Amino acid sequence: MAEVRVREIALEIVMAVLEKGEMGHLIMRQALEKYGYLEKQERSFLTRLSNGTISRVIELDDLINHFSKVRTEKMKPVVRNILRLTAYQLKYMDSVPDSAACNEAVKLGQRKGFHNLKGFINGVSRSMARGIPELPESDALSVRYALPEWLVEMWCDMYGEEMVRQSGDGFWAQETDGATTVRCNQSLAKIEDICVSLQKQGVKVQQDANVPQALYLRQYDRLEHLEAFQKGWIQVQDISSMLVGEAAAPEGEMICLDVCAAPGGKSMDLADRLAGQGKVYSCDISFEKTALIEENCMRCGFTNMEVQVQDALELREDWIGMADIVIADLPCSGLGIIGGKPDIKYKASLEKCTELAVLQRQMLSVIWQYVKPGGILIYSTCTINRQENEDNADFIASQLPFDRVSLQDTKGVPSVAVTPEGYVQLLPGRDGMAGFFLSKFTRQTE
Repeated sequence: MAEVRVREIALEIVMAVLEKGEMGHLIMRQALEKYGYLEKQERSFLTRLSNGTISRVIELDDLINHFSKVRTEKMKPVVRNILRLTAYQLKYMDSVPDSAACNEAVKLGQRKGFHNLKGFINGVSRSMARGIPELPESDALSVRYALPEWLVEMWCDMYGEEMVRQSGDGFWAQETDGATTVRCNQSLAKIEDICVSLQKQGVKVQQDANVPQALYLRQYDRLEHLEAFQKGWIQVQDISSMLVGEAAAPEGEMICLDVCAAPGGKSMDLADRLAGQGKVYSCDISFEKTALIEENCMRCGFTNMEVQVQDALELREDWIGMADIVIADLPCSGLGIIGGKPDIKYKASLEKCTELAVLQRQMLSVIWQYVKPGGILIYSTCTINRQENEDNADFIASQLPFDRVSLQDTKGVPSVAVTPEGYVQLLPGRDGMAGFFLSKFTRQTE
């Protein structure tokens, strides 16, 4: 297939995400399914170019504006996104010759009907090719790390400038690493046997040093074609969220409730740890979300899991005092997983963060009632924001009948990530995993 066609698909993806506000990971998945006939190398090129451009658009616009008399916000959407794709290739894809990036940009513009602007596209593209290597790195953290200014300011206020630099570097490392993180279902197969199966199919496997059930997979074609995936031996899950299972540590005949569970990774971790015993109720707000959980549960064959549609804001009276463990991994701003889902940063705002913090407290005011006296409540998010994290954990400790449990000795938790209160705030760059917040409480017995 001609390279220009792959770039045209990339343009479709970038337009859908940046101009129409579609969810990047869903659009990417749909594109890879639609164009499944692409060769592995072409799919890798498409994924790298699309995700990289979406992630770096703030920086790319700054680059383009150095070489164009027309600012990106004044350009026609198709043209500015062609130039964004071109700028990304010129700066970050060494395997693409500058001449190819520029020539294909012009061809793509013509294919999209902008014959009258081919001179403009060509001129800006070639100016960038000559000038980008000579440009000094921007002093503005927002441009350097392609983060919205409000987010840089918030993180500088909360955590300091060094944290922004560490997290920015960490996000970029996650984007370019190319590894898929999976958790081994050890009740179904031994880790050693899972690794052997993967390696037989040509997968490069690396085991995490601190969380041994976590594997990093590289150099495979399609995940769904792997024997270990088909047999339910592995489940895609970020290593930071695996720490929820470590903190909860279910055993025996415990009853567990995961209230906002889709796509079900944490629920299945609990079910796996219970090894066919106990019960895990895995819930979410809609049939669309629970269908994702059902799909994963059926593939893995867990018989001690039950999937239900349930709104976390609505009290189920028959669940009051039912659970030994309640997992409250609640809807959040997602600022800790920008490395994997970069479009999140364009949808978030200070106002939305505040609204989510309020929603989380409303949910917690219902959810806590499901924990039996002496039982465990785990509150977690995949964000980096004190309002949604530490402040809401303090709300649990001060306003609800719970006592804090320090996570200092939890397996896999870096000691530097543990706060004075015993909570965990993981930071990209510093801790080598996604940004994630984790806290643990026990319900008082009197």
